[in-house]
Amino acid sequence: MAAIKGLGGIFYKVEDPERTGRWYKEMLGLSGQWGLCFPWSAEAGKDAFSLLSPFKADSDYFAPSQAGFMINLRVDDLDAFAEELEANGIEIIGRQNEDYGKFAWILDCDGIKIELWEQIGPAPPG
Repeated sequence: MAAIKGLGGIFYKVEDPERTGRWYKEMLGLSGQWGLCFPWSAEAGKDAFSLLSPFKADSDYFAPSQAGFMINLRVDDLDAFAEELEANGIEIIGRQNEDYGKFAWILDCDGIKIELWEQIGPAPPG
C-alpha cells in the first residue's frame, strides 16, 4: 500500500495575502514562490519530524488567537530567534521547555498563533 510521507503544507485564508507574505518574510525570514518553503534535507540528521495533531474544540492552547488552528515552525536556535523577534517589536507571548524541545509563542499580523519549536530530543516512536 502507498504511504503518507509527511506534511505537504498548510493552506489558509487571510484578508490580505500580500501583507501576510511580507510579514512572514520581514519578521521570520520566510518566503517562496508559492508560499513559505521548508526543505527537510537541511535537518535530515536530526531525526526531524512534523505533526498533524487535532485538539479538542474547547482547547485554549491556541489562545489568544481566535483561529481554529495554530502553526508550529521549527527553529535552530530558539533563544537567538526570540531575541531577534523582540528586537523587531514582536511580543513573545509565552515560553516553555520540555525534554523534547524548547517552545515560544507569537502572533502573526493576522492574529494567528505561531508556536516556535527547537527540537531537542529524538522523534517520538511512531
